[in-house]
Amino acid sequence: MSDQKKISGLSIFFPAYNDGGTIPSMVLTAQIAAREVTDDYEIIVVNDGSQDHTPLVLAELEKQIPQLRVIHHPQNKGYGAALRTGFASASKEWIFYTDGDAQYNPLELHLLVEALRDDVDVVNGWKISRNDPLIRILLGSIYNFGVKLVFGIRLKDVDCDYRLMRRSIFSAVELESNTGSICVEMIKKIQDAGFKFAEVPVSHYHRQYGHSQFFNWRRLLRTVRHLTILWRELVLKKK
Repeated sequence: MSDQKKISGLSIFFPAYNDGGTIPSMVLTAQIAAREVTDDYEIIVVNDGSQDHTPLVLAELEKQIPQLRVIHHPQNKGYGAALRTGFASASKEWIFYTDGDAQYNPLELHLLVEALRDDVDVVNGWKISRNDPLIRILLGSIYNFGVKLVFGIRLKDVDCDYRLMRRSIFSAVELESNTGSICVEMIKKIQDAGFKFAEVPVSHYHRQYGHSQFFNWRRLLRTVRHLTILWRELVLKKK
């Protein structure tokens, strides 16, 4: 892509938990995607205490890909903790992250880069069509509508973890959540801090390996509790 828009530097990172079947392809396609948009990039995988063969495949990938850096959490700390580690470890001007389960394609990164303008700080994807079981589509729609309404978030898709962000954002925004509710915390805080968003449609794919860590009743109840705490702090108290 000779006419592809370029950015000065890029950190790509993936939170990974029991994603041994998908993380190799994610890292390799991330390398291709990065080369399309920059000459200066790094790839980071945050292994959040995986119990499958994720650590083994990452060790092999590190030997083959000089730009890859793997950070291991000795125990599973949660999705939010993995994201916080990734943001803190990134060293380039721009940060792109998505999940390690291959439900999003890193090769669509160029769509986010093309949406960048001088006044844009975050390019947020929104799912064209969600390829999940019906119950997850239903719960996801309720969740997305509910948090947007309650928190006053103006994005189409809060729950789309396919984002390109200025690293400087995290000098002004401090994240605290360790759970999946970190996405609501992050978007709300970034929005309230006055940073500007752009949105682009991206593809969403059926999960081929492993199991979602979000869609079980224990985690859903925990998320509701954490969202209630966030609402009290960020909306009621305007922290």
